[in-house]
Parts: sequence; structure tokens; C-alpha cells
Amino acid sequence: MFQLRNFHAGINKKEILHGIDLQIKPGEVHAIMGPNGSGKTTLAMSLMGHPSYKLSTQNSEFRINKQDMIGLLPEERAKAGLFVSFQSPIEITGVSLLAFLRTAAKSLHPDEKKPLTVFKEEVKEALKAVSLDELFMQRSVNEGFSGGERKRAEITQLFVLKPQFAILDEIDSGLDVDSLKVVAQAVQQAVKKQNLGVLIITHYQRILHFLKPDKVHVLIDGKIAKTGGMSIVRKIEKEGYAAI
Repeated sequence: MFQLRNFHAGINKKEILHGIDLQIKPGEVHAIMGPNGSGKTTLAMSLMGHPSYKLSTQNSEFRINKQDMIGLLPEERAKAGLFVSFQSPIEITGVSLLAFLRTAAKSLHPDEKKPLTVFKEEVKEALKAVSLDELFMQRSVNEGFSGGERKRAEITQLFVLKPQFAILDEIDSGLDVDSLKVVAQAVQQAVKKQNLGVLIITHYQRILHFLKPDKVHVLIDGKIAKTGGMSIVRKIEKEGYAAI
């Protein structure tokens, strides 16, 4: 269970999130939508443990499977089962995608003793799921990748690293229609195959029509103003956030 209770966070001593309550079970897909400045980026950054985004009250709770995440470093949160994709994935020159994934997988799952040949096959399958050629394994992480390829590489990590819960922060930004479908289908596959719990944070509605989330939460002024199903998405499409 991924659980937030009375979650407050902010940056530069300014509180931006004013008490978020949220529960995601394994195998569920939840979406956070909201206008610019509503606190979506703050939510993603504070959940991953970014040092610039601080909790602004001692009463905030963030737990994964009852384990307290507050106070843990990002790498400790990752070992506890949390995965966070980036809005703008960075380049890592000189480090191949295969080497990056191998190092990360060993760190997160030290008890798994997989031969390199077996691991390579897993990476190939993950790349295939997001329609990337296996030659991407040998390329430096995100170097020379298009925007869509970077987002697909993020989902490749999701398959290989096998977290329990994933925060996908604007994974749909910059994607054309074909890439959007590929990414959405890959996320659905991970949810089904890995019993993954997902929180997708987005400005737009189009990816949600492919993902069909179990719940949609509308974040406005640092608070969840409304929770429901796809009917909320359709209402926002038609009338904008002012209707919420």
C-alpha cells in the first residue's frame, strides 16, 4: 500500500501542498491532474526525496507497505520499492543504458544473482515493450535520444528495476500520438505483469484515455479538490478546471 496522510510540503520555506490524503493499492492506476501552479511538481519531487522540497509539518505521513518514507534518502526510498520518472530525463555521457540498468538493479535487488546474459535478455524484452531497438542498450543514457525516446527509456527502467509503486511525472509530455500509445500500453503491461501501483501526474487528458485510471484526483492550490473516475476528465476537457 502506498499511503499519504495529511501530507504537507513546500520549497524555500513556502508551503505548497496543504494536506494530501491518498492511498494506492498494488495493481491500481491513479492520476493527478491540475492546472499550472497547483503543486504537481512539488508532489513528485517531495515524494522522491529531493533535498530542496521539504515537509513543512511534523504531521505528514508517507508510507509504503507501512514503512515510513519520511526522512529517507532517495536511494533508500528506491530500495523500499518507489520509482520516480523525471519530466526531463538527463543525459549521462559515457554510461551505457545497459550498464546503468545493471548497476541500479544490483543495488535494488542484491540477492538476485543473474548472469549478464540473462539480464541482457530482460533488457531486450523491456526495450521491445516500448518499441526501442536493442541497440539502445549500448548507447549512453539519453544521449542523443529524442524526447519520446527518453520517455520510453524511463519506462524501460520501470520494467527492469521492478518497483512496487511508480510515480510517473508528466511521462506524456512531448510525446506524439504513436509514442503516447506505446508508453500507455507499456505502463498497463507493467501494472498487470508486476502488480505495480502507479500514480501518473499530468497536465493533459489524452494519456488517461489510454490508461483508464482507477481514480482521478484533481489538485488545485495544493489540495485535492475532487476525486472520481473518467467523468472528471471529460468534464475538465469540456469546461476546464474552473468547473471543478
